[in-house]
Amino acid sequence: MAIRRILTVDNAADTAVLKQVSTPVEGVDDELRALMDDMLETMYAAPGIGLAAVQIGVTKRVIVMDLGSGEEKAPRYFVNPEILTTSEDTLPYEEGCLSIPEYYDEVERPAKVTLRYLNYQGEQVEEEAEGLFAVCIQHEMDHLEGVLFIDHLSRLRRDRAITKVKKVMRAA
Repeated sequence: MAIRRILTVDNAADTAVLKQVSTPVEGVDDELRALMDDMLETMYAAPGIGLAAVQIGVTKRVIVMDLGSGEEKAPRYFVNPEILTTSEDTLPYEEGCLSIPEYYDEVERPAKVTLRYLNYQGEQVEEEAEGLFAVCIQHEMDHLEGVLFIDHLSRLRRDRAITKVKKVMRAA
């Protein structure tokens, strides 16, 4: 396993990759599991709760997530995820993103979704997500479409976010 560099919006080349639509994966094999292991290690090191493959420069439809509490790890893997249904009810949630470090803003998303994906073993899973799980999976799935959470904000707030990230990254 290896920690990979996370692409950030302060860099034009990184942003160009982050805006790409990710391609479906043929199936889950050892090479893909190694990528997911690297993604998980990278996410934990950042630290974060979700990471899409495109955020490390790999434009494949793969997401890792861990919503476990405290020291309890609960890694989840989503290959070729798709949302089948969304609720009419929405949930405002203050989101952040590893590709937009140290910036948080409120985004409103469906409160509940039904999704289908392949897991780490390549088995098809269909399940409902609500609360933080629903917010996180929708946020990460946006990445697969080349959409960042700041794209849901007004132009002024989006510009403010990018300016802040540039300052943060220069100081790092």
